[in-house]
Amino acid sequence: ILVYGEVALGMATFHVKPLLLGGVILGGLVFGAGMAILGYCPGTLFVSAGEGSVDALVGIFGGLLGGLTFTISLPAIKGILGPNLGKPTLISLLGGGVPALIGVLLFSALFVAASFYLHRLDPKGGYRWAVSGLLLALLEAVVFHRAVSNRPIGASTSYPYLADLMVGLTSNPYFRKIARPGAWEVVFLSGAFLGALVLSLVRGRFRLTVIHENWRRKKGDGVWKRLIWAFVGGFVLIFGARMAGGCTSGHILSGGIQTAFSSLLFMLSAFTGLLITGRAFYGS
Repeated sequence: ILVYGEVALGMATFHVKPLLLGGVILGGLVFGAGMAILGYCPGTLFVSAGEGSVDALVGIFGGLLGGLTFTISLPAIKGILGPNLGKPTLISLLGGGVPALIGVLLFSALFVAASFYLHRLDPKGGYRWAVSGLLLALLEAVVFHRAVSNRPIGASTSYPYLADLMVGLTSNPYFRKIARPGAWEVVFLSGAFLGALVLSLVRGRFRLTVIHENWRRKKGDGVWKRLIWAFVGGFVLIFGARMAGGCTSGHILSGGIQTAFSSLLFMLSAFTGLLITGRAFYGS
């Protein structure tokens, strides 16, 4: 609602990801599988690393290799990422104006209602999720604004950007395409890492941690087992994100608030991959 208002007032523009049918569906499934194994998304990897999670740091290295591998393999797999169905959104489908505003309000109300329904099913932790949601909404509105960044938030593009820079693989079309958003996301995620580090130190909660409770309950205390799977999960996570052209930040959050069909399809695919892999990998 905030971003739609900004666009209507000429203070922002939409940044919709294209509906690359094969990439969004296959990439979403792969991304969800990686997220189930790893337990983080591309952005929360940096947050958790800032709080001392060693497995998150290892996941970052796996993600860097996944990003580099995607850059190298893109010419060979490009054919399965299409067709490109453009950039359809609920807003564009309704033609803008009052019909689009009504559509945005109903669309938003649906997700808010679903959130409170899920909270009733699992009320643990109180309403911190709602506060986080409001803060994310404000963050998106600020970042979308022309006077600030004039872009959506994102995280996964930083991985191939950094990896390609590290090995000198910069003379290819894909790197030139991701150079600008990749550089922005590196700064964004550096801020996320620093913010998490400072807050965890101030609150006295910084701990070097390899194995978290949920992993211990399902997979045991083996340190190397966790680190290996964290690396594999990071690799799969970022490779899938780049196939789809976005992740939880760029697609589900930033794309979802723009009512982009590509992002909504990615969300469905990612949750499908996550649930199937979670069932197979953890046994429940």
